[in-house]
Amino acid sequence: MAFLIKEEEISASRRFFADPPSENGKIVEIEAAAIRPNPAQPRREFDTEALLALAESIRRHGILQPPVVRRITRDSYELIAGERRLRAALLCGMTTLPCLVREGEDDESAELAIVENLQRRDLNMFEEAGAIASLCDRFRLTQEQVGARLSVSQSYVANKLRLLRLSGKEREVVLTGRLTERHARAALRLPEERRLSALSRMAAEEMNVAAAEKLVDHLLAEKKGKPRHTGVIKDIRIFYNSVDRAIKLVREAGIGVRAVRRETEDEIELIVRIEKKQEKTPSSKQDR
Repeated sequence: MAFLIKEEEISASRRFFADPPSENGKIVEIEAAAIRPNPAQPRREFDTEALLALAESIRRHGILQPPVVRRITRDSYELIAGERRLRAALLCGMTTLPCLVREGEDDESAELAIVENLQRRDLNMFEEAGAIASLCDRFRLTQEQVGARLSVSQSYVANKLRLLRLSGKEREVVLTGRLTERHARAALRLPEERRLSALSRMAAEEMNVAAAEKLVDHLLAEKKGKPRHTGVIKDIRIFYNSVDRAIKLVREAGIGVRAVRRETEDEIELIVRIEKKQEKTPSSKQDR
């Protein structure tokens, strides 16, 4: 028996098998090996103990909040959000896990990855600052636009970005010393060469924010007005008195002279000006 199939039915059949149904917005069981990390992931450090605790929770209760992924090829996906959950699932020995699939281009995926991680609030302060900087630089967003995406103020964004002025060593002291953002921002008021020692002292002495700010105020005052040695001040006064006496003697001799003194933050300038045309001294009267 022969069957007649119309050409349009063949085309529709080909389209059905060539293009699988859309997964967008659906939770799909995906092999863990087929999921690759997102290069825009702002998190750089993963606490081992926290991962083990999360792995134990997943082992007991399963994945309560599926990671978010997007399809890259027919056989691979890119993680948008949920790298900690993926790592913990692998620690459990899971080979597949449920994921929420979302469609999106590279830039959209990167932005979603950054924003999702920022909204979870479990990044350290420097990872968060780096993620905000990525939003500004990669997508050419202003601080106000970033703030709108994160539902925070522009000043919040600016304060986060300021933290990136700290060096790698300074950031390490802040994190290992369990200092807060306010400690870090206080240290930023200091010149670069004094920040590390100040942060190390804050951490070593376990200073609260008030004590840290007081330390910074003291260091700034010390730099701005270094105490002058009393002996130096005394010597300068003796020098001034000597110059004044010399000028007085010259004037009494009928010579025009004046002193100009200028003082700046760094030096004292003293100029003695003597007139070339001298005054005539009084002479005795001659008989006519």
